[in-house]
Parts: sequence; structure tokens; C-alpha cells
Amino acid sequence: MSEPSKEQPKIAILGAGLLGRLLAFSLRNDAFIELFDQDSGQAEDSSAILAAAMLAPLAESADASKGIMQLGELALNTWPRLLQQLPEKIFFQRKGSLLLAFEQDRGSLLNFERNLKGDNYRKVGAQQIHALESEINPRFAQGLFLPDEGQLDNRQLLTVLGKVLRAQTNIRWHSNSFAQIAEQRVLLNGEEYGCFDWIIDCRGLGAKDTQTDLRGVRGEVIRLHAPDVTLNRPVRLMHPRYPIYIAPKPDHLFVVGATQIETEDRRQPTLRSAMELLSACFSVHSGFAEAEILQIQSGLRPAYLDNEPQMRVKGRVISLNGLFRHGYLLSPVMVDLCRSYLLGETIDARYQQAIPQLMKIESTGEAIKELA
Repeated sequence: MSEPSKEQPKIAILGAGLLGRLLAFSLRNDAFIELFDQDSGQAEDSSAILAAAMLAPLAESADASKGIMQLGELALNTWPRLLQQLPEKIFFQRKGSLLLAFEQDRGSLLNFERNLKGDNYRKVGAQQIHALESEINPRFAQGLFLPDEGQLDNRQLLTVLGKVLRAQTNIRWHSNSFAQIAEQRVLLNGEEYGCFDWIIDCRGLGAKDTQTDLRGVRGEVIRLHAPDVTLNRPVRLMHPRYPIYIAPKPDHLFVVGATQIETEDRRQPTLRSAMELLSACFSVHSGFAEAEILQIQSGLRPAYLDNEPQMRVKGRVISLNGLFRHGYLLSPVMVDLCRSYLLGETIDARYQQAIPQLMKIESTGEAIKELA
């Protein structure tokens, strides 16, 4: 472990989930970093470990603002360049996504289409659906194909980022450490710890001790191994309660989940939800009948009242939070904005229009730089 140079800022990053790891990776050559991780280093307590990691800006726009969609489109183009910097290959796919509905759910599909904020999609019938996904239930006669969307393997990514960060001589990783922020200072297990030029809060719902407007939105996820099933891209199925997604990963692994449930209930998935998710799989592809259930879990995503992320600055403390269900979609944008602010770099011009709406920059105490 090297000591910080006089030229490099000393930065504390609280939280080693997706945002914390990506930010530390982005700053690895520009700062001395101490990364405070509440779990063992495997991201067990992070919502990022449960995610399907779909990169679907247009599909998400049905329930989000146009600004979210536009930033998501930028991030989708950023991901390949980011992944190329890693020493190990991460599964990344950009074959679009397919939205399907049975006849009784035609109204839900039409409503979903009306709410899309872009027009880069096409309606597909039975023949086109079969051409895209030859194995799925032939009863599907209507759907939407969104050709530019993608996905990646979240668990591969978190693991590789962890290896890279631990190998850096200017990064100190504190695992099993309970860190908090009190008056511009880091408290480690209740005791004041060190002095930092910047403190960056990436704790997700762990930041509720200082941000009372954060809430948790429950997601329930099932991971399956289904050797008898081949899907070429993520599939979303219209459902009376919520759209259900099936995201294929390498080696016939599938992540199945529901978009959102408005509750902070931390129990494991309910019988009702598990039955709905598993029934949806079988209705899409009969090969799921023999799938092995690897994991059934639930988790809470951090969100603000408007379901849009915020970068908040108060003195020397920066908070990145509220990514809701857009964690993998928007994290590169949040990291870019934070990095630019910290190092005084010019903000990507493509972000400028969205900054006033999505990034809430506040100042208490000393003056702060303008984003420019």
C-alpha cells in the first residue's frame, strides 16, 4: 500500500456496491482511495448482486422521464469502452430486447407502447417473434422489439472489479467495516477515522441515516439453470401486476424478476411472487419446466420520491444515490459526473441538458465549483 502523493487527493468512498467500485476504478490513477465496505467484499449486501443488469433505456422510459432514457442511451454506449479496460472479459450483449403479451394482456402492451419516450422499436407478430426467438411459445402473436438494448453479467463485473481494486497499491479496501458520515468526517465503527479531501457516499439505502427522503423499492429475483432453454436476448412479459423479465446469461443461466414492488419489506420472496415468476417462465418457454432453481432472493433498491438519481454536494461530501431500478443503466453517467466534478474536468457536453433535472448540487459552508 503506497502513501498518497501530495498531488493526488485523498478520497473516502463509502459503499462497495456497483457505484462504489466503478467510481474507485475510474479514479484509480488519480487519487489515493480508501473504500469502506460493510460486507466481506463479495457485494452480498448490495442490490447490485441481485440485478439482471439489463441496459434498456427505451423499455425503462415507459415508466421514467425522457432525461433518464437519454442518459441511459449514453451509458449504453459507454459500457463497452469501460469493459475493455478490465483484465477479464465480461459478458456484454447488445441484441435488443423483446416485449411479449398474450391476447388477454394486449391492453397492457398497448399502454406500455404509448408510454415509450422514443420511437426506435417495431411491432412484431408471430412470424417475426419466431425469427427472433425460435424456441418460445408459438401462442405469442404480438410484441415489440427494441433493437438497441443490451445487458451484461453483473456478478462477473462485480467480481472482476473487486480483483482489480484490491490489486491497486493506492486503494485501501476496508471490508466488514461500518462507516458513516458525521459533519464532513468519516466515522468507522463509531470512531472518527482519518482526514480526507473528499468523502463520497455510495451506500444506497445505508445513507438513510443522513437522507430521510430515500426509500427502498423491493425487487424479487429468481436465478435458474435451464439447459433446455435458449433465449438470444432479454424477454419481458406483460403481466397484470408488473412486467416480468427473463434475462439470459452465459451457460444457460437465467435471471427472472419483476420490475418493482412499492414496499420496504425485507422478507424473502413471497409464495405468490415466486409462483408468478416461475409460471411466467413456463408460459414463455416450456423448457423451463425442468430448470434448476439456483436462488430465490429479494432486495431493496434505493430511490428518491421522483425515482430519479441525484448527485448531491454538501461541502466536501458528495452523495451518489437514488438510482432506483436504473443502477446498471445509469451508473457510468453518475461516475463520469462525479469524476469530472472532483478533478475539475469538463463535463461531457451530452450530459449538460440533463444535469439541472437529475443532479441536485447543493452547497453548505464553503463554496463549491460550478458544473461546467
